[in-house]
Amino acid sequence: MTTPLSKPKKKNPVKRIRMPSLPPGKRSREAQGLTAMAAVGRFALQVCNECEKVQYPPRQICGKCLSDKLFWQDVSNGGKLLAETELQHSNDTYFRDRVPWRLGIVIADAGPSIVAHLGEDCSHGQRVRMSLSIDRAGNAVITARPEKPNKLEEDDLQLREMAFDPKDRRVFIVNGKTELGLRIAENMVAAGAREIFVGSAEPWRSSSYLEQIKSLERTSIYSLDVTDTESVKELASMIGDKVEILINNSYHFRMGGLIDRFDINTAHDEMEIHYHGLMRLAAFFGPIMKSRSADGPHGAAAWLNVLSAYALINNPDLGTYSASQAAALSLSQCLRSEMASGGIRVINTFTGPIEDEWQQIAPPPKLMTNTVAKHIIKGLQNGMEDIIVGAVAEEICERIVENTKEIERTIKL
Repeated sequence: MTTPLSKPKKKNPVKRIRMPSLPPGKRSREAQGLTAMAAVGRFALQVCNECEKVQYPPRQICGKCLSDKLFWQDVSNGGKLLAETELQHSNDTYFRDRVPWRLGIVIADAGPSIVAHLGEDCSHGQRVRMSLSIDRAGNAVITARPEKPNKLEEDDLQLREMAFDPKDRRVFIVNGKTELGLRIAENMVAAGAREIFVGSAEPWRSSSYLEQIKSLERTSIYSLDVTDTESVKELASMIGDKVEILINNSYHFRMGGLIDRFDINTAHDEMEIHYHGLMRLAAFFGPIMKSRSADGPHGAAAWLNVLSAYALINNPDLGTYSASQAAALSLSQCLRSEMASGGIRVINTFTGPIEDEWQQIAPPPKLMTNTVAKHIIKGLQNGMEDIIVGAVAEEICERIVENTKEIERTIKL
């Protein structure tokens, strides 16, 4: 039975915080294909197009027929645990700080034998279900849990290293004056977040969503304007060392393209909030979170940006908005690289049109804000890196892979 996650205790301010360390990080180019599958929550392995043999570990040519026609396909994630061991000592700093660490060999239903990180409840000869996860170094690993889920499996400290379940973690939501901010806060409470900090800009402007957030338990409101460097710096000095999951849901949506709505002021506001706002948050919250990533089971874990799917391809009906989202996406990739050395994972959520007051004329299908919030929680719990929400976002991703020029010429609201 999985040991229940212990409640956080007050820290000894004199005791030194454990310094961040990372698991071994070198992977081949082929192995990074596993990372791409893990990032979106798929369990996919290479399959030979000639003999249909499933390959593991990833390789350049088929281990059976030597064909180089290997493609990534979703396969069964079931298997049987053939052997298990428990690591009690390691010369690697990351594992030395976290022993005991369970490993095992799983005979996958798809064919190959796989070395997997084991959940506490896995036992020899038992059926297990595997998943592709991303470790603290940003590389794909395979984890195994008992075939039948139990309520406490997400409390497993070893598996918790590869996911960001909000349970007993402190969460910072940047913008509490939108319906999405409210729904994220509500779902964080339901997921068991220990404490929720919510940012609020423009104190002179009332917000029914913010009033509802104030009524939630374990939630507190702080003044924050992401367009003001001093505001971000001041808040970071107040709560920066408490934030374990940061949700950047900064939002400034306006209709219009480049020529048909030539408005430098609106375009400036979009960039100031989406791009420069992210830059300010990263400058002041990033270093603090990096320093606390190894601070036990309740250390800093993840940074999540809520972006539009139009960050991936410009929608001319939303020309400057799409450009500001693309800029934020590019900056988030820089942030991901810089936070990786501290073991903090940067996650991007891509959404289609949302049902709110600013996107009224956007045609369906549109997303309810609660749907987006639930996908965010699920993505955090599963350790995903790219969370694709809604039919529009899914179609955009598929069409970009199939033919970028086609979607570039046909996309519109």
